[in-house]
Amino acid sequence: MSEHTIRPNELPTMRSWTEPDKRFTAGMRSDVSVDFGWGRLVFGHTFADPHRMLDVMEDEEAGRRDICMYLRNPHVVVAEAPHELFIDPSYTYRLWFHRYRSAGRPARGVRVRALSSPADAAETNRIYNACGMLTAPVERIWENQRTRTFIYLVAEEVGSGRLVGTVTGVDHARAFDDPERGSSLWCLAVDPASTVPGAGEALVRTLAERFIARGRSYVDLSVMATNEPAIKLYDKLDFERVPVFAVKRKNPINEPLFAAPQPALEDLNPYARIVADEARRRGIAVHVLDAEGGFLQLSFGGRKVVTRESLSELTTGVAVSMCDDKRVTRRILQRAGLRVPPGRTASLDAEDATFLKEHEEVVVKPARGEQGHAVTVGVRDEEALGEAIGRARAHCPEVLIEACMRGQDLRIVVIDHRVVAAAIRKPASVTGTGHDSIQALIDAKSRRRAAATGGESRIPMDEVTLETLNDAGFEPGDVLEAGHELEVRRTANLHTGGTIHDVTHSLHPTLVEVATRASRALNIPVVGLDLMVESPDREDHVFIEANERPGLANHEPQPTAQRFIDLLFPSTSEIPGAWQPPGARTSA
Repeated sequence: MSEHTIRPNELPTMRSWTEPDKRFTAGMRSDVSVDFGWGRLVFGHTFADPHRMLDVMEDEEAGRRDICMYLRNPHVVVAEAPHELFIDPSYTYRLWFHRYRSAGRPARGVRVRALSSPADAAETNRIYNACGMLTAPVERIWENQRTRTFIYLVAEEVGSGRLVGTVTGVDHARAFDDPERGSSLWCLAVDPASTVPGAGEALVRTLAERFIARGRSYVDLSVMATNEPAIKLYDKLDFERVPVFAVKRKNPINEPLFAAPQPALEDLNPYARIVADEARRRGIAVHVLDAEGGFLQLSFGGRKVVTRESLSELTTGVAVSMCDDKRVTRRILQRAGLRVPPGRTASLDAEDATFLKEHEEVVVKPARGEQGHAVTVGVRDEEALGEAIGRARAHCPEVLIEACMRGQDLRIVVIDHRVVAAAIRKPASVTGTGHDSIQALIDAKSRRRAAATGGESRIPMDEVTLETLNDAGFEPGDVLEAGHELEVRRTANLHTGGTIHDVTHSLHPTLVEVATRASRALNIPVVGLDLMVESPDREDHVFIEANERPGLANHEPQPTAQRFIDLLFPSTSEIPGAWQPPGARTSA
């Protein structure tokens, strides 16, 4: 044992989880974290201001897993941000080096050495991946290895030289001038395909002996409470449990650690599931009232809110009624000074034909309805008008006729009277192969859309699809020329195979403004507004309708579910103050 090794309690700071006498920590660096590449290790006890530590944890990069250790009073800090942080369900084990006894003889068939090249770093990532762990950029591993703060060790098979294990150590004295002269062990991993016994123990022992040679006092490690094989190894090596806790962020990677599994969530459609997942990520309890209908009860503290996908109790019945009847929506928006197309309620007499003659081309739709059911676009003659009205009346006795407005179909999602997302929706189309029939192309595209949306989007081979094909001069059995793209539906509704393309960042300030005005006119907290526009980056527009239950899952990468939960549970919001979609411009 090194003469520099000190025994427990020789310094008042040897219990990292308690508040030490400041004279012993005067030389310790503050606000320290080290970067592994897969995430950062944040030394919580180096932060005098816990709010500064919270700021650091908030800066966690997507796809990474930061860990805060040695945070004094972690339960108090987590209580300040329960929607964002959680105490990791892991144990911390410590090996006091004054107790350490060597193995006597080395493990057979395996040799432990320092990581010595970028190729070793790449192999380390291979082992991480095989063990289901996050990987790190090879450049980061190699850069870390060349410092005295990190120790990267690898285990290789004797004879073949194949790497079968790895471990990483962090020297706390080097990282932040630790007065305890501690160290920690991370990322112990052994290739599951390896048949060489003892690689894990050899890696732990070698790392411990490297730190002992440096005069360190102990090595800590964090292990999942359910990892019984690893715990048995640490017990064998005389590690002991210490009351040190790890704090992590509630991100998608960590979700299994802070959210209990709920089988009922698997039965939800994508539009309800995205809400449930975001709520659970913040520690909000989710109770599935009816999976088929998408009904949830969300609870946080003493607050409970029932939702159906993006519709919640915060949306009044009056607002729902305004959106439900497209004629009412038109009148409300028009009175608010917003642009709507010319239109009228079908009277089933000569006035309908007169309106068609005046505007040459019209859209016929049920006054009440959703998902594009019974909507006919591009009606140009009286016979087609009568047929379209008949289809619409089969869904709703009241039918709306509007002038057909040309342009791009734009959906804007507004939450809490702020624009969150915008997307251009395009009708279902197929591309010819030169040998497949249009029917076969539609069937194949429909299967792909259904698979990509959990069955929510399909292209129906109904009379609307047939009419669209006929108007373009085709029959279902025709073979489409290779590379020729053909629209097979007139409307861009997602449920009938339409596709959606995010344009949030290029939305014109005028469109942001009128969308906000429309949501306020309807007095609705969450709404999907459909407009026809020349282009999303130009101001020309006309409102078509409003949807009181827009699909939030259709607008990635925009944070629609996050903003919806912000609305329902403001205290869990991660974004203080007012916000706008990233990159979207607002009017002066």
